[in-house]
Amino acid sequence: MNDSPSILVVDDDQRNREMMAEALNQAGFEVDTARDGVEAMSKADVIPYDAVLSDIHMTPYSGLDLLDSFRKTMPEMPIVLLTAFGSVDTAIQAMKQGAFDYIAKPVNLDDLVVTMKRAVDHRRLIENNRTLNRAFSDRPRAASLMGQSKKMVEVFKLIGKVAHSRTAVLIQGESGTGKELIARAIHDNSPRSIHRFVAVNCSAIPDSLLESELFGHTKGSFTGAHSMRHGLLEEANGGTFFLDEIGDLTPAGQAKLLRVLQEGEIRRLGSNESVRVDLRIIAASRRNLAELTGAGRFREDLLYRLNTVTIVLPPLRERPEDLPLLAEFFLARYGDQKEVPVTSFSSSAMQALGEYSWPGNVRELEHVVERAVALATHAILSIDDLPPEVLQKGKRTPNHSPILPGTLKALQREQVVKMLEATRGNKERAARLLGISRRTLYRLIDRYGLGKPQAATETDASDPMSS
Repeated sequence: MNDSPSILVVDDDQRNREMMAEALNQAGFEVDTARDGVEAMSKADVIPYDAVLSDIHMTPYSGLDLLDSFRKTMPEMPIVLLTAFGSVDTAIQAMKQGAFDYIAKPVNLDDLVVTMKRAVDHRRLIENNRTLNRAFSDRPRAASLMGQSKKMVEVFKLIGKVAHSRTAVLIQGESGTGKELIARAIHDNSPRSIHRFVAVNCSAIPDSLLESELFGHTKGSFTGAHSMRHGLLEEANGGTFFLDEIGDLTPAGQAKLLRVLQEGEIRRLGSNESVRVDLRIIAASRRNLAELTGAGRFREDLLYRLNTVTIVLPPLRERPEDLPLLAEFFLARYGDQKEVPVTSFSSSAMQALGEYSWPGNVRELEHVVERAVALATHAILSIDDLPPEVLQKGKRTPNHSPILPGTLKALQREQVVKMLEATRGNKERAARLLGISRRTLYRLIDRYGLGKPQAATETDASDPMSS
C-alpha cells in the first residue's frame, strides 16, 4: 500500500493541469486530475483524497461551486484554490467559504508544493486529533503529548518502558510543558490504570494543610478536625499518586513520603497506627531537586528514592518542529467554536509563532491560539490576530512599526472592547484571554468608560466582583 499523500488537481486548462500535476508528482504526491468540477466530485466520491487543488474560473462548474459542494459533503477536505493575480475579491470570498488557502497565478511551483504539503498535514492532523480526543476525552490538555521531534519521541519511548514497572518516576521540566500529562500517560499504560490517578500540586496547598491533605487526619488532631479523614495517598491505593512541584513539600511531609516509599504505609495526623497502601509515586518539579538538596531544602534520601527513573521534558523552544503540529491542534479545537470557523494560519502568523521563545511553553501556546481565534474575523488567522508579546519578544523581532506612546491607551481600550465582543460579555473568559485578572478587567472597563454590559452572562451572574 502506498502511503504517499493523494492530491486531486482540477483545472479546465490541460497545460496548467499537467504542469501542476507533474510538479506535485516529483514532490512525492500521488496525483489524480480532473478537467472540471463535475468530474472532480465524481472522483472524490470514490477516492479518499488528502487534499484538492482547483482553479476558480471553470465552466460550467466553478472552483467556488466545487468548494461549496465539498464543504457540504466532505467538510474536512482541504481545498486550495487558484485565482488570477489581482482577483482579491474572489480570493476573500474563497476564504470566507472555507478554502484552506489560495494561490495566485502565475503559479510558483515551489510555493504550490509547500502549500499542498500544509494542506495534507492539516487534513491528517484533523484525523489524528479526532483519535487523540477520543482517547483523551477526559483530559482536554492532552495536546502536550503530541510531538514528532527527536526529544519528544525519546520521552514517548521512556513512557513505554517504565509504564509496566512499579518504580517511582521523577518528571522534570518547566511550567507548561505537560508534566501531569506524562504522569497520566504512564498510569494509563500501566496495570494500575483500572484504579485511580490522584494528583496534587504541592505549591497550591498551604503548608498548614498539606500534610493533612496527603496523609489524612484523625478526629481532634488539630483545630477544625471534627472527624476522621482519609488522605489523598490513601484514596490512591492501588493506583498512581502524582505529586506536582514536590520541591515545595514541607520537611515533615518529605519524611512521611519517604516512609511511604520505603515501607508502603502511611500514618494519619494524630494517629499512631500505620495504614498499608499500594500505590505508585510519580513526582514532578520545575526546579532542580539536586540543587535543593545541596541547599538543605530537600532530603537527599528522598531524592534517591524518587529519581530511579527521570524523565526530562524539553521546553517548547527546544522542539520547534513540534510547534506547527501543536498550533494546528489548538486551532482545530478552538476554530470550530466560531460562527465562521477559523481553519488555518497565514504564513506570516505561523512564522511569528515560530520566532517566539514561548516562556510559558505549550500551555502558553494554547492560550495564544485560543485568544487569537476569539479575535479573528476571517477563516485564516493572521499575524494581526496575535498578541503583541508574541510579535515583540521573539527570537528575532519582526519588522513592525513602533507603537507611539500616545496610542497605547487607545490600543489597550480597543483590545478590551474586542475581547468583550468576542466572548459576548463573558468577563471571566475575556480576562483569561487577555491574561489579566477579572478585577483588573473591571478597572479597565471603568477607566475607559465602557459601562456595564446589557446582560450578564451566567458566569458573571454569580461573580461577586460584578456587584
